[in-house]
Amino acid sequence: MREWWVHVGLICIPLLAVYLHIPPPQLSSALQKWHAAGEVFNFRGREIFYRDSYGALGSSDVVILLHGFPTSSYDWNKIWEPLTQRFHRVIALDFLGFGFSDKPRPHKYSIFEQASVVEALVAHLGLTNTRVNVVSHDYGDTVALELLYRSDQNRTGHLNFNSLCLSNGGLFPETHYPRLLQKLLKDSSFLAPVLTRLTNYLLFQKGIGDVFGPYTQPTDAEFWDMWTGLRYNDGNLVLDSILQYINQRLQHRERWVGALTSTFVPLHMIYGPLDPVNPHPQFISLYQQLVQRSTVTVLDEHISHYPQLEDPNGFLNAYFNFIHSF
Repeated sequence: MREWWVHVGLICIPLLAVYLHIPPPQLSSALQKWHAAGEVFNFRGREIFYRDSYGALGSSDVVILLHGFPTSSYDWNKIWEPLTQRFHRVIALDFLGFGFSDKPRPHKYSIFEQASVVEALVAHLGLTNTRVNVVSHDYGDTVALELLYRSDQNRTGHLNFNSLCLSNGGLFPETHYPRLLQKLLKDSSFLAPVLTRLTNYLLFQKGIGDVFGPYTQPTDAEFWDMWTGLRYNDGNLVLDSILQYINQRLQHRERWVGALTSTFVPLHMIYGPLDPVNPHPQFISLYQQLVQRSTVTVLDEHISHYPQLEDPNGFLNAYFNFIHSF
């Protein structure tokens, strides 16, 4: 019996070692095209991927898109072309630790640093003195609020906001319900290194699928592209560090919610009401109560946490109506 277990161990240990060091998947043709259309700039010795498309003639308007966790700028692919038909420049980046950007480890990721990444990109593109429209989602919402705080405080190098459109982000810790794996990763220094190594496509697909509506699930190819973006540069190994943003939201609630409630920048919220992370009606009721200067679009009842992917036409209609309202 003892020899049997020894043989099993000798077989399983190398198999587990191979599994835990599985190479990242190859880029699909769609991701290759997205990557080829982008560039990188240097931020404090790190490469940050971004896309900058020139679009509508006769317009001087600029829009910057800030993606969510744990995905990338590719989240905006379904609305990219329509935006280029309305705006002079459409810009998106992969935050540090995401997508095609560098993913240093160990590294103390923070919302403050990501806001500085955005400011550095704006300076790199020569847009420091240009009024820009910002569209954000999820994690990007909190980065946008830090940028808004800096703008309203007139900090050096701040963004000049023309407008801000938020979508399905955990703005209020009291109405935000992270997934179980997110809780384990952000709070368990002992388990986190093991869990990040054990993260695999099936777990990822289940986790992402749970925050899409039942009728708006990604295709197999779309799931795989999201997973590929996460695994690029071993991004799964920095998830626990990045997830500290949930604790940062609680710690800096007064700063970021205060910026949201006191700003005079035109605001809009596009909300998928089936979102289990920011559930209806608690989230949107609190938002409307606290952010009375903002307008709101609640999309169809089957739209969940990724409205720009689940209902791109509804998202665009809501956003263009907002842009044309001021």
